[in-house]
Amino acid sequence: MKRSALLLCCLSLALSAHATDSMTDAGLAETQVLGGLNGQALACGYAETASRIKTVIIQHAPKSRRYGAAFEEATNKSFLDQARMEQTTCPDGPTLNGQVDEATQRLQAAVPAQMVQ
Repeated sequence: MKRSALLLCCLSLALSAHATDSMTDAGLAETQVLGGLNGQALACGYAETASRIKTVIIQHAPKSRRYGAAFEEATNKSFLDQARMEQTTCPDGPTLNGQVDEATQRLQAAVPAQMVQ
């Protein structure tokens, strides 16, 4: 009886940890999406949008080196990609802001508020 209770307890902890990992992976992916949008906003001169994205990251992404590095790497890559494509025009402001809104909602859904510290 004790073995089955112990096994059940371990199994529930493992499932809980797996669910948390899945949420943080989804949150990490959305952080990278927002980083990409941030790089594009910076390269296209949308300073207000870039500022809004940084605020979203500060308020809704976990405060960890992993998340910060993912955001910065995606920002840098997107900025450089946009700069390399000189003939490609920047998206208009409303389109970029709409993409930011969608990514923000997905980040908020993926990362519960209690995980943001």
